Amino acid sequence: MRIGLVGAGRIGARHAAALREMPEVDSLMVADADAERARSLAAGLDVRAAESVGELFEAGLDGLVVAAATEAHAALVARGVAAGVPVFCEKPLAPDLDGTFQAVRSAAAAGVPVQVGFQRRFDAGYTAAREAVAGGRLGWLHTVRSCTFDPAPPPPSYVPGSGGLFRDCLIHDLDAIRYVTGREVATVAAVGANRGDEVFRRHGDVDTGAAVLTLDDGTLCLLSATRYNAAGYDVRLELFGSKDSIVAGLDERTPVTGLPGGPPPRRPYTGFLDRFADAYDAELRAFVGLVAGRHGNPCPPEEALEAFYLAEACDLARRENRIVDVAEVRR
Repeated sequence: MRIGLVGAGRIGARHAAALREMPEVDSLMVADADAERARSLAAGLDVRAAESVGELFEAGLDGLVVAAATEAHAALVARGVAAGVPVFCEKPLAPDLDGTFQAVRSAAAAGVPVQVGFQRRFDAGYTAAREAVAGGRLGWLHTVRSCTFDPAPPPPSYVPGSGGLFRDCLIHDLDAIRYVTGREVATVAAVGANRGDEVFRRHGDVDTGAAVLTLDDGTLCLLSATRYNAAGYDVRLELFGSKDSIVAGLDERTPVTGLPGGPPPRRPYTGFLDRFADAYDAELRAFVGLVAGRHGNPCPPEEALEAFYLAEACDLARRENRIVDVAEVRR
């Protein structure tokens, strides 16, 4: 199997290393907007580097992994499906709703599979939570709590093109809630605050946010996120039902300390690559299986569009200080 990868940055380098170890991948070629960075990554892994994306496509790919900058995602996905090449694309498909909608349409029109990188769908805890809900272990759900707390904010240069806290960060929680509960979101309310660097406020963003979602069966979901959680990277999903309560993401490395006198966490998670290492590997194995035709698509573009709708609704609710019906933002 011949796989091409675009993007030699942090997540691209990790994906390249994982693909390099997969027995099904006979050939891996790496490209980047910075050709020297692609050559450096390729040399370290003993794989091929392409001088351009065009050269990558000329290599006769069986699959394409997109880990480039966000603004390049939609064009690379469109190019891949137009060439009949299955694509794995890191979230988001595009930085805005229009671009996401168009990416979904182009993939559907081409009839070529595109798997979107919502890695929490491949985390063992989230998968077990989904099975517990579907199997009736919890009875009926009444409350869901989800959090994503980053240990430190991103570089100031990242903020203007990030899409904001709800589209960039909490979109993972929004997708996970749909995935785990199997329900759709009916309405959202959201708020935000700026307690840290002014760069967020300058770009109309917030460094801390919260949302209340009402699912279509009446379940209430409470979401929270921040760019400032010095204790470590904290991602959890808690589900409370009429019969039982469970949590995904709570272990000895979760950066919380019980009081009074609870043990501190052991080596708190430092970031998403640390916390979701196994999930990143699992989603790439799923993509290789998709390319090989062994199974269906575990996260098609339509799922990414649904998550983007919810993020859009949350940001609208925050800006206008009102409850938003998700139908308002749908196309």
